[in-house]
Amino acid sequence: MSNAAQTFESASARSNQQDGNSSSPARLSSVGTLRGLIREPLLHFLILGGLIFAADGIIHPPAKDEKVITVTKALRQSFIDTFDEDKQRTPSEAELQKMVEAWVASEILYREGKTLGVDRGDEMIRDRVAFKLQYLIFDQVRVPQPSDEQLQAWFAENHARFDEPERVSFFMTPPSDEATARRYLDDIGEQRESEELRDQTRAILDRPVPSLSAGFGDGFSDGLLKMPLQQWTLLQSKDGWHVVRLDARKPGASAKFEDIRAEAAKIWHTEETRKRAWEAVSRLKANYTIRYEP
Repeated sequence: MSNAAQTFESASARSNQQDGNSSSPARLSSVGTLRGLIREPLLHFLILGGLIFAADGIIHPPAKDEKVITVTKALRQSFIDTFDEDKQRTPSEAELQKMVEAWVASEILYREGKTLGVDRGDEMIRDRVAFKLQYLIFDQVRVPQPSDEQLQAWFAENHARFDEPERVSFFMTPPSDEATARRYLDDIGEQRESEELRDQTRAILDRPVPSLSAGFGDGFSDGLLKMPLQQWTLLQSKDGWHVVRLDARKPGASAKFEDIRAEAAKIWHTEETRKRAWEAVSRLKANYTIRYEP
């Protein structure tokens, strides 16, 4: 019992034992004691704390099922909106599901981290708690060195990641409509192009061929690779029409296992560690029910 509460009970007991009218010295003393208690800060703190505790229990009742994770419509929409801002298009179903699965894994790690108490004293958001547990999981993963047979089999499946791609260098005018691009082509052919057009013409050097479609569109990529060298030609990209001149093509080269063995072993180890860590998260996921709102 607190000092203030003990004082309050003691004062009440003495008051009940007193006889006589309210003007007696004993009665006046009790009233003064009560007035003093009303101004007691500790008593105010105890009463206020009780009220806050009761209100919190009403506003934030205990979760009925900590093993249920709900993927709300609003959450999925937030992924779509964020993706659209970055890529300027809506994600495919597969891309959206990948983002949802990543969020679910993060939520699982967050909850498991809270269970282990890794969030104590840390005010950061749920992702930081999830990252802590993720770090602990990765730290516990032990991956042995691969055998030559394992590494060569992995390299055979992933050799394209190590191959040197074919590269091209070219010039291109800024995007415009087809009529304007044809006028540019005539001006360049007659060597009367404006200084402004010269300044706006870009030089693209050693661009990997596999990246052309993503940057300029499939039609542009196919057309560029069919062009003769050192000749200005009209070509359409996903942004508009251009006058383009292909200046150089550098052939690609296949990687040899002996040359990249150390790099391949490092990448294999990283990916195998990530795979085993993800399997650990998947085992945790088996303890949860993932609920999707319609």
